[in-house]
Parts: sequence; structure tokens; C-alpha cells
Amino acid sequence: MDNNSVDTVDAVELPAAGDEVQTLLGVLDRNRRTFAWKCSGLNAEQLRTRLAPSSMTLGGLMKHLALVEDDTFTHRLFGRDLGAPWGAVDWDSDPDWEWRTSTTDSPEELLELWDSAVRRSRASVAEAMSDGGMDRVGALVWPDGRSPNLRRLVTDLIEEYARHTGHADLIRESIDGLVGEGMPPED
Repeated sequence: MDNNSVDTVDAVELPAAGDEVQTLLGVLDRNRRTFAWKCSGLNAEQLRTRLAPSSMTLGGLMKHLALVEDDTFTHRLFGRDLGAPWGAVDWDSDPDWEWRTSTTDSPEELLELWDSAVRRSRASVAEAMSDGGMDRVGALVWPDGRSPNLRRLVTDLIEEYARHTGHADLIRESIDGLVGEGMPPED
């Protein structure tokens, strides 16, 4: 995986004193960029590395976060059906499908799946911003009858990335000692 070929890794300036939208979307993109960096430059074997006692891998995290991106901004926000590969999965009989199948995906396939999901998410957020902004109510209806707005969905995705980037940090450090939250300067 080449860091320069992934548009989701491009630096996103987090404003020092931005408005709500700039800050929330900036934090989300910073988390995406850091996660991408933790998964970059690794081969298939390295993407399957685990730390005991967890069965979590960087490849599994990439596929899981691609699913969460699509579920959040395709299904929960707009009520649209999930496309390939998610729509064909029998989640009731195989609830860990994305984790299990990531071990047979190449690094390039995993990166493209995740990167495509991020691009779709960005397009969905832009669509929602033009139709109600952060107050736009999503299609998801909770059991109590309430529906989350875009603000809540973005915040939930930030939290998802924050947790999993921490996992990625530990796994990546065990592979080659790489630590930190930003790509190091070129030598």
C-alpha cells in the first residue's frame, strides 16, 4: 500500500477555531488519516497479525470500518440498502463475516474497499449537509421511536474510529515498532 495513492490519507487541516461542521468533520478525517497510516505499507501477512488474546487484525479492522462507514452514512442516514459486498452477506448466520473474510483479501482489496467506503461516506455527508445540515434526521429509527441526526452519526463514527485506531496502534507497534499519530517526515 502506497501512502501517496490513497486520497483518504491526504492531510486534513483541523481548524484551531472552526465551526461545528469543520471541527466534527475535521476530527473524523484526522481519525481516518491516522487509521490509514497505521495500515499502510504492510503486506498480507502483516495485515493478519494478531495480539493475544484478541483475534483482531489490521485487515479485519479495515474491512470492519468500511462496513461501519457504509452502514452509518448509507443505511442509517439515508435508509438505503448496502451495496456489495455487504448486501449479499447473511449477517444472522455469519455476524463476524467482515473479520473472518478479511484474512483472504489482499492488502489492495482491503484498502480499496475501505477507501471506497470513505468516499461514499463523504458524498453522503455532503448530500445531507445540503439537506438540513447537522440537524438532518437519519432514516434509522431506534426502538423508542427516536432517530439520530447527522451530528449524532458523525460523532458515533468518530468514536468508532478512536477505539479502533487505538487497537491499530498496538497491532502496528507489534509489527514494526511504528508508533504515533501522524506520518513521520520524509528522510
